[in-house]
Amino acid sequence: MNSLEAKHYLLDMKLLKDKVPSFNEYPFNLDAVRDFESIEFHPKVTFIIGENGSGKSTLLEAIATAWGFNPEGGTKNFSFSTRSSHSELHKYIRLAKSFRKAKDGFFLRAESFYNVATNIDELDEGPGGAPIINSYGGLSLHQQSHGESFFSLMMNRFSGNGLYILDEPEAALSPKRQMAMLSRIHDLVNTNSQFIIATHSPIIMAYTNATIFEIKEGNLCPVQYETTEHYNITKSFLNKTSYYLKHLLTQSN
Repeated sequence: MNSLEAKHYLLDMKLLKDKVPSFNEYPFNLDAVRDFESIEFHPKVTFIIGENGSGKSTLLEAIATAWGFNPEGGTKNFSFSTRSSHSELHKYIRLAKSFRKAKDGFFLRAESFYNVATNIDELDEGPGGAPIINSYGGLSLHQQSHGESFFSLMMNRFSGNGLYILDEPEAALSPKRQMAMLSRIHDLVNTNSQFIIATHSPIIMAYTNATIFEIKEGNLCPVQYETTEHYNITKSFLNKTSYYLKHLLTQSN
């Protein structure tokens, strides 16, 4: 898509294969990276799904870091580092951006959101103007449950006209809150926002104005919602709960 015509912010990502030092070393030996060429992002919502360890989070981390977000999460203004554990993948990708400038943005990593909350508290304890926490609902994220803090982030900090990269946002959310998250995503999409989301949740990936890419057998391919393993396993389990429990619990004995 022509960057001058695009209404979203991030158009695509390409792997600079000729720059990669070795495909036998991490992270280039991951299924999601080894055979990767490029991915074109949906103007509204792009989902990246796959099994644990397939490389979803590594891809999202690289995209977020290359965009300018802190590798552990937060906005472009966050610069803390509790542990340098992110990969070097961001150095070997090229992001194609449109001429439009995002006015807002956030990188949410479920596994390191605690560190983001801590950094906000630490910054608010220092000298400065209005407390940062005011942009997150006014209550320390550490004084809320994990799920409440995730939801508070989306409801208060995400203001629209932005790029939001979310890594397994369902991790702390109940099914009911996941459905509320769908509604919030839709509200933000309608205010010129773009999302890139790695998830295991069949509830969240049900959002219709989106493209789903599945990492499977070393390939990153677009798939339909109803053909995903997440959807079919969940549906089958709910429809045949007694059968699955009998089979699974017998196997474990």
